[in-house]
Amino acid sequence: MAMTIRLTDELDAKLERLANDLGVSKQQAVIQAIELSSAKSIRELQLAEARNFVLTHDRDLMEKLADA
Repeated sequence: MAMTIRLTDELDAKLERLANDLGVSKQQAVIQAIELSSAKSIRELQLAEARNFVLTHDRDLMEKLADA
């Protein structure tokens, strides 16, 4: 699907630098940034779920460790 994005001059300059640093087009730089951001969000959600599981499933153990 085609998409148009409007950037400030400052953001366009940052995108241009990023694309040059990566050796890709600005379009590819945007795609990579979206993929990286998505992967980071998914990983943060997985870590939060794991932390919540441990804190609820192993509550007694966590309390004993906190008292140690």
